[in-house]
Amino acid sequence: MKKIILEIEGMSCSGCAVALEKYLNKQDGVINASVNLVMAEAMIEYDEKLKVSDLERFIKEAGFKSLGEFKEKKEVKEKSFKVLFIFIPLAILILYISMGSMIGLPSIPYLDMEKNTLSYGISLFILTIPFLIYGFDIFKSGVKNVIHKTPNMDTLVSLGVIASLGLSIYSLVMIINNNLEYMHSLYFESVAIIIFFVKLGRMIDNKSKGKTKEAIKELVEITPNDALRKNKDKEEVITIDEVKKGDILIAKPGMKVAVDGVIVKGESHFAEAFITGESTPTKKGVGEEVVAGSINIDGFIEYEAKRIGKDSTISEIVHLVVEATNTKTKLGRMADKICSYFVPSIILIAVITFIVYLILGNSISLSITAFATVLVVACPCALGLATPLAIVISLGNSAEKGILIKNSETLETIGKIDTIVFDKTGTLTYGNLKISCINNYSSLSDNDLIKLIGSIEAKSNHPISSSFLNYMEENNLEKLEVENFKAIDGIGVEGEIDGKRILIGNNKLFSKLRLGNKHEEDEHLLTKDGNSIVYIIVEKEIFGLIGVKDVVRNESLEVISELTKMGKEVIMLSGDNKETSEIIANSLNIKKVIAGQLPKEKTKVIKDLINDHKLVMMVGDGINDAPSLKTATVGVSVGSGTDVAANSSDVILLNDDLLKIPKLIKISTRTIKIIKENLFFSFFYNVLMIPLAVGAFKGLGISMNPMFAGIAMTISSITVLLNSLRLKK
Repeated sequence: MKKIILEIEGMSCSGCAVALEKYLNKQDGVINASVNLVMAEAMIEYDEKLKVSDLERFIKEAGFKSLGEFKEKKEVKEKSFKVLFIFIPLAILILYISMGSMIGLPSIPYLDMEKNTLSYGISLFILTIPFLIYGFDIFKSGVKNVIHKTPNMDTLVSLGVIASLGLSIYSLVMIINNNLEYMHSLYFESVAIIIFFVKLGRMIDNKSKGKTKEAIKELVEITPNDALRKNKDKEEVITIDEVKKGDILIAKPGMKVAVDGVIVKGESHFAEAFITGESTPTKKGVGEEVVAGSINIDGFIEYEAKRIGKDSTISEIVHLVVEATNTKTKLGRMADKICSYFVPSIILIAVITFIVYLILGNSISLSITAFATVLVVACPCALGLATPLAIVISLGNSAEKGILIKNSETLETIGKIDTIVFDKTGTLTYGNLKISCINNYSSLSDNDLIKLIGSIEAKSNHPISSSFLNYMEENNLEKLEVENFKAIDGIGVEGEIDGKRILIGNNKLFSKLRLGNKHEEDEHLLTKDGNSIVYIIVEKEIFGLIGVKDVVRNESLEVISELTKMGKEVIMLSGDNKETSEIIANSLNIKKVIAGQLPKEKTKVIKDLINDHKLVMMVGDGINDAPSLKTATVGVSVGSGTDVAANSSDVILLNDDLLKIPKLIKISTRTIKIIKENLFFSFFYNVLMIPLAVGAFKGLGISMNPMFAGIAMTISSITVLLNSLRLKK
């Protein structure tokens, strides 16, 4: 299976997006297609047997055009308002001629409706022609979508305009034949103003859609265009495209890091707020990773290029955010489904209105006017923008804050979460474990005992291994040769040194080896003091018991307090022993602790909570806690800023700041609130306007014509756009 994001040209409303999505999903070889109106993109999963050219052919068959694959460096051309401004004086003139006298304005000589009816009608017709040319794309799209059996907003506008235009031309012909009473059936101004406001609304849409993409565009533009490469003893400026893996690049103070790499010389502070959301610069030295786009503040470094082009962290983030915007929430899918039935329903209502008007004895001109008004006023543009605009803005803003949300459905779900489960080590604590106590039961010195443990732990990626490696580094201890290394799930590690089998881990080693433990009292004292327990057993003989302590994160207490105030149940889940876990939990005011859990058992805990009808967020390490993160309703990984692609969680915090968890919940809650408001505005608008257009309130002296229908339609879209843009604050 392959996946691609194609940019689409020709989509003007939600009907277009729904129609294209439906058409693509019907094609053989297309596994799933999701079309995003705001981003003007289609994310397609398809079989290997299909080519990109086949997908582009499907898009063309549906009546649209593919602009090719999403390109990060692609320049976004904003549509100019210049052409529209040319039509403003024309629109004012046509309104003045047709309606000026109604509000007491002096009439233009020779264009008075009563005195010079023929010249009045001909002038309106001539002024309408430029608007017909200006709106040709609307008619083209409307007809094209009828041919493809996918009527959309343009179809409604086209039918309404053509009906009004046809009636007006017929009336003008009758006026030319001296039937002057037809002057009241001229609707040329409605035709012109409908087109004007549809184009105005569309340009405002495009402008606003462009604003929603700003966060993504800023990510794209973070990386510099050039790099400084070391070539023997010289420095040469090359383009980013010329950089190859293994090149030694230079970053001087004030320069941006060109590509992801590893420092081989020097040290400096780096500003990485763009990727982690952390404003404080990070100090890095030899052997540490630097990320493309980060700013070298005060040092001179040389670094080896590791990840370039599509493999870079920034590229992965951009693609992740773009993919997320192309997924859909339940609310979004509901709106799409409504839209797919909406346009045909409106056409049916308009036809019924026309027939009923005729049956009730109204004139053909009044019947056509009602028909056109219903078509224009009910365009579902606002309904189609209600969900995707809000989603794109929130996902882009979250990415700027160092929060990557992998799909929009996750964004919708987060606000409903009622239970939050935190892993202990490396999540609520820093994971920077230190040796606090060495109980040595062997004839070896303490340093030699730690050498055995550290040499084996060096092959492990568990946070606890760092405490032994740091001890060895501080005491200048060399590693020993280790053979047959193996991790024991949920217990520890084992390996051979000088032919002796050595096991290192927690007290579950004793049941595994069927040994008795005569050092339980020492273990109890260590756990009472908040230590994690590490036994070393050599050839079934207990050589030592080491106490390792972790430090609670500065923000952990504030996070737990805030989540509790929000009404969330907080649970600490740990593989450590119960006594040690409870000490940490008590310091953080966490009431429920589930300790001594193997990875499989952690996953079962999450499953049990879900089976108990809980909506569970699991917060933990993106690698060590992968099964639990995947099982949870929403999995949130911390500390995985440079491993975005490999991460299996739903949300990635690009640094270890747990304060982003409450922010994440608030972002979700506010986004869904805005979406619901947008949908309410859209539905309320149509519920109110359609009966008004049909003529249900004529008895109260309230009515509408196609021109005002066009204005009302534009106002509804602007309302949704402005409401969505509140999320940028």
